[in-house]
Amino acid sequence: MNASTLLGATGNRKDMKLRLLVVISTAASLTSFAQQMPQQLADKELPSLLIIYKDLHSHPELSTQEQRTAALLAKELKAVGCEVTENVGKYENADQKCYGVVGLMKNGDGPVVLVRTDLDALPVQEETGLPYASKVVSKNEKGDDVHVMHACGHDAHVSMLIGVARSLAKLKDQWQGTIVFVGQPAEELGTGARAMLRDGLYTRWPKPNYALGFHDKADLEIGHIGVTEGYTSANVDSVDVVVHGIGGHGAYVYRTKDPIVLAAEMINQWQTIASRENNPLDPIVVTVGSIHGGTKHNVIPDEVKMQLTVRTYKAEVRERVLAAIERIAKGCASAAGLPADKMPTANVLRDHFAPATYNNPELTKRLVAVWKKALGDQNVEMVDPTMGGEDFSEYSLLPEHSIPAVNFHVGAVDPVKIAESKKPGAPPLPTLHSSKFAPVPEPTIRIGIVAMTAAVLDLMKK
Repeated sequence: MNASTLLGATGNRKDMKLRLLVVISTAASLTSFAQQMPQQLADKELPSLLIIYKDLHSHPELSTQEQRTAALLAKELKAVGCEVTENVGKYENADQKCYGVVGLMKNGDGPVVLVRTDLDALPVQEETGLPYASKVVSKNEKGDDVHVMHACGHDAHVSMLIGVARSLAKLKDQWQGTIVFVGQPAEELGTGARAMLRDGLYTRWPKPNYALGFHDKADLEIGHIGVTEGYTSANVDSVDVVVHGIGGHGAYVYRTKDPIVLAAEMINQWQTIASRENNPLDPIVVTVGSIHGGTKHNVIPDEVKMQLTVRTYKAEVRERVLAAIERIAKGCASAAGLPADKMPTANVLRDHFAPATYNNPELTKRLVAVWKKALGDQNVEMVDPTMGGEDFSEYSLLPEHSIPAVNFHVGAVDPVKIAESKKPGAPPLPTLHSSKFAPVPEPTIRIGIVAMTAAVLDLMKK
């Protein structure tokens, strides 16, 4: 072999090696680009999503009244190519209109993944001091004027879902199948998911292989997500109690049977259900959220009305606690000498029941691995179950949980405020449903988009 041939061969080898290095480098860059894509898309969409968020926050709507919010979501889903159906859902009251939204994003054959947001706000007067704070006053189901606020972050959830839909519409080269975007009304009543399922959510549209949801968290720092393997939120029951009495003049109490005193006694006795009737390893909460009775200083009324929320996990504990509430109420009335026709009533609102939410363990483990890769190990936390409630549980098809589902938390709080709240004597952080709660918008919405987009891409990857 002569020198020129040798040089040519050596040159070819060097050229081939150089080309190989270029190919490897390009592939690595493309892989890195693909991994970064959800983050980049979220950043690109954030300015317009923040406008949407502030608009939603300024225009909250009570449960079953979410017409404007639903229309906005429907418009945004149509804009990214979804097949959208509005006014989905049938409540127990057939005369009540349901504002559920379903948007289908199709991309060939493959798995079906449901992605859900809630739409409704709460009867709370906002005290956040934000420039876009709600000043809305609406009529509730009783016809009373009430202030309305997104005190649970559903406005952030809607903004996240829109961001997820926009991102996945641009990433169709990375996934295949059908995404079912669900805008669900009446989550705060525990009736919205059931209403949409009653209207054929899993028969009129593709039945999902997986169901995913998210919720902002009022004690988790921005940039983080949290998830619980297994049961993550509690059974929620609403109970209306009416305490009857014999009214009269406040100066002549011995001629009356005071329902206000009776109600106070019942409230105290109900707390013994947890402290004296229940295994302390089985969590329960009995909270009286509303009590109304009387019209004037010196008039003993004929009745007092109370509204309770009851939180449990186990089915047998739930039934025992609900029975104890009625038993104790009647026991107090009997001890006060009330006749049989004046016994209190305890009405469990069965249609407002939200079952405990269960995160499928295998799916949770799979998504935790995805999120750690997308967000960083330090930004994914395993968190304890809560006594909060979520009718997202309905989407897993109870009681068998036959559809694997995961509902994860999105951090919504400035870490500086979290640290300050832990100092001795410091006031606690505002909780969800507080008049002072509001997520830090930009990082909360961003991390929700990235986490949900990454999860869907993994479940539907080509």
